[in-house]
Amino acid sequence: MSTPSGRPDEHPPETTSPPPETRPENEDAPGPAESSAPDAEHTPGGLHDGARDTTGEDSQRARASRRSPWNRRRDRVLATALAVVCVAAGVVVWLFSDSHATTHRTASEPPPRLEGPASVPGSLAERWRADSAATPVPLAQGGFVITGSDGTVAGRDPLTGEVRWEYGRDLELCTVGTAWSKAVAVYRKDAGCSEVTQLDPATGQRTAQRNGDAESPTRLVVDGGHVTTTGTRLINTWRSDLVKTLEYGRVPAPVNPNRQPRPDCHYSTVAAGGDRVGVIEHCPNETGARLTVLKAAGDEADEPEQVFSALLPETTAQLVAMSDERVAVALPERRQLFVWDYGGKQVGTFDLAVPSDDLAAVPESGAVSTAVGREQLYWFTGSSTVALSLPDLRPRWTVEGTLGAGTVFAGEYVVPIPGGLAALDERTGAVTRTVAVDRRGHSGPVELEATGPVLLEQRGGTLVALR
Repeated sequence: MSTPSGRPDEHPPETTSPPPETRPENEDAPGPAESSAPDAEHTPGGLHDGARDTTGEDSQRARASRRSPWNRRRDRVLATALAVVCVAAGVVVWLFSDSHATTHRTASEPPPRLEGPASVPGSLAERWRADSAATPVPLAQGGFVITGSDGTVAGRDPLTGEVRWEYGRDLELCTVGTAWSKAVAVYRKDAGCSEVTQLDPATGQRTAQRNGDAESPTRLVVDGGHVTTTGTRLINTWRSDLVKTLEYGRVPAPVNPNRQPRPDCHYSTVAAGGDRVGVIEHCPNETGARLTVLKAAGDEADEPEQVFSALLPETTAQLVAMSDERVAVALPERRQLFVWDYGGKQVGTFDLAVPSDDLAAVPESGAVSTAVGREQLYWFTGSSTVALSLPDLRPRWTVEGTLGAGTVFAGEYVVPIPGGLAALDERTGAVTRTVAVDRRGHSGPVELEATGPVLLEQRGGTLVALR
């Protein structure tokens, strides 16, 4: 057969007759009488005499003919298998998730209210101690003492050492610090110390978390508005919501290449102050170390904004401190302290009564030991404590034979010395009295912090509470 266009029809009509309609053997086909009779349900008298109501039977047969295919045994087995697979997948995801790898318990009651003593007590004894290798200095914030060890950050009662809250990860805890009245914990993940978590020190509640690129080992350097990680090839800076505001050095997998001015340099010491970050750089083909000061927060985090950079006259140097107006660097060969303003002008050179070996040492943490008093900044050189006036960072006095920078306790400035503590006149550095402390054979550096009547000592990886 051809179509009107003259082409043969590709689908000619079938010539066979349609198959006869079939019905199930158990289904009654209506006869002529049933099809022509009026519906009994609509008759005024209901059913005719002798008529049989088949409505229920027809409904059952209809439901049977519409039986769900999932009623078959193989379909139920398949559905069960799918459910098991989904549950197993959820368990596997949970087992390898950060939530499973985190233990978190918040404080059930507020911290105790503590009043400090009117003066430094005549004797101090150990009340409790705890492992705290991740805290380079004692941390007291939010009414609790904060320790860090074996992947766990804990808030402890200052009087008893009892743990009131804790936050733990199945990761190495690189360092713990305090900033913005919060605790900041940095965990090692992948290649470096990249997981940064912020905790409310009064409750242990997590308030922020970010990923970064900090090196290992590292510690946190804090000024008023930012926190910076130390490192030998890379430093990171974050603001209070943990958004990165600066990365300087050899950036891993940079999104925008060629934005770092000196990526081949390595760093020895880092400091921060006045919304700026300073670093001592050691660069190839340069005759001396280099001091570089950067904005803590520029327009783009991966494009550092340099305040100034100065080549130093010696190959070794320590970045001691930064104030709102000045930056101070110690040079070991000269045994001098050089001071610059933030315009890049050197405004002072001061002789130091400190051994050259102290000034040439490179701190393992990447930051020198300092503490802020009521009017001065105190710098521990390794064998002496030097007072620097604020904000000009001019040396005022030096006390030899100390073990740390010290702290304010009971209205007096105290520094650790072998066998105890020395209370100092802040104006002159004169020792006004001493207090014996049994350190059980520990003779290394000691960092101090006070909270109420408790004086905290960081002795290496152990925190000790004295009262």
